[in-house]
This record gives sequence, C-alpha cells and structure tokens, in this order.
Amino acid sequence: MPELPEVEVVRRGLERWAGGRVVAGVEVLHPRAVRRHVAGGTDFAARLVGHRIGVARRRGKYLWLPLADAPYSVLAHLGMSGQLLVKAPDAPDEKHLRVRVTFADADGTELRFVDQRTFGGLSLHDNTPDGLPDVIAHIARDPLDPLFDDAAFHTALRGRRTTIKRALLDQSLISGVGNIYADEALWRSRLHYDRPTGTFTRPRTAELLGHVRDVMNAALAVGGTSFDSLYVNVNGESGYFDRSLDAYGREDEPCRRCGTPMRRRAWMNRSSYFCPRCQRPPRPKAP
Repeated sequence: MPELPEVEVVRRGLERWAGGRVVAGVEVLHPRAVRRHVAGGTDFAARLVGHRIGVARRRGKYLWLPLADAPYSVLAHLGMSGQLLVKAPDAPDEKHLRVRVTFADADGTELRFVDQRTFGGLSLHDNTPDGLPDVIAHIARDPLDPLFDDAAFHTALRGRRTTIKRALLDQSLISGVGNIYADEALWRSRLHYDRPTGTFTRPRTAELLGHVRDVMNAALAVGGTSFDSLYVNVNGESGYFDRSLDAYGREDEPCRRCGTPMRRRAWMNRSSYFCPRCQRPPRPKAP
C-alpha cells in the first residue's frame, strides 16, 4: 500500500490540478468506490456538485480534499491499487475507472478515481475544528509535519510495551510509516525490528527519527516507490525510489554496508528485511 511519500506525491498533484476548481459533475461508475460513504453514490455526487475544492491535505497515509465552501471533505482511501488521475475529457476511459469528477472551468481536465482491486474508495466526512475528516481525527501527526513533537514521541515510545517496528507502524503513535520505509529506516539506524521500545534512549530515538525523515524525503524527491503500475502520480507516472532501497525486497543480496546477505523474515502477515550482521536481534531475557 502507498505510504507517506507516495501519498504526498499525489497530494501535490491534486493541489496543483484540483485546488480552487468548482465541481460541475460527479459520475459514480462502481458502488464499491463510494462504499465508505454510507448514504450512497447519488448522495455523494449531489453533495459535491457546485462546491469549490480547497487545498489538498494529508496526514500520514491519509489524503483528503477539503471543500472551500462547506464543512466537510472528500477523503481518498487509495488501498492497494487506487489512483487519482488528472485526464483530458477525451482521453480513453481506464478499464477500472470508478469515479469521474468534472469541473466548471475551461481548464480542460477532469479528475478520475481508478481502482483495479476496489479496496480503495472516496467518501465525504464532516471536518473537525482542526480541519481533519472526523474519521481520521485519531491519526497521529507524521514525521514530516512541522508540528510533530519528537520529545512526546520518545516518551510515548518508551511507554509502549512493544517492539520498534510495531511502534513505527502504529498510526496512532506516528503516521505515514509503512512496511517499506520502516525497514529502510531501521537498516539505516542499524536496529533490529524486534528491539523493545523500552530500551530506547533519547539520542537513539532522535537518530531513528532522523533516518525516517531522510528516507522519506529521498523517496519524495524521486516520486515515491513503485513496484508495479498500480501506484502512479496524478499524471500516471511511476516513482522510482525502488532503485535506491537498501533493505526492502533485497533478500539474499549483499548488505550495502557490510556485504552480508540480507535476510527476510515473516512478520505480522508481512515480511521484514534486515542485515543479520548490522541489525543484530535483541538478546533474549534471562529466565
């Protein structure tokens, strides 16, 4: 699933191509695309037409389009294969086109939601006083947010009886980090994914957060990570940070730091990639 860098790339495209435009029409082509909007597709369309799109926003992996003249927002859940594409009206429809949004201006483009696996979707939600869709009010700030509190994160991390990779994927603690960038940041930090969070000192936490930010900014610079054609930006282009990955997906390849073959272990219905020499597992507790 897309993580913070991929979602931010899409957000920037929406800010450029959708912000400030008035919705002229909405066509829901598949009911699953708006299943999280419990009132249904007809209501979804009716509540959008005539309203002006505000500046696209993001928190962690969550992306939304606030309406500039209404107290609610369009929350976009990209799922495994969701794409928000800006297309010319005469461009051929995509095979898995689910929702089409047209605008009342002469720009000559429309917004399309395409989703092959239909795990994603669009929905309307009331805004909190902070401007977030109410269903994601519990999501923590992400490490690229200027208001992210490093000291509070360290305190919360120390207070959790868990392991570091589980903590990095806990969206109520720190948002935007998924499996790929967790493995990358842990490799850069020389930390094993099962290290207990209670062992972290303030300098160690600060170092880890620095690597999380560095790897995400590096991914942002090249459009994110794309392993197939399912993740693309609003212009349909793939990112290519996968060429720069140091850990994720590199099983049996030499560690770029010490040359030891990288390993993969099953972990929480996912995989964790690590160097057995640079990222030694924590010692088991004495009985």
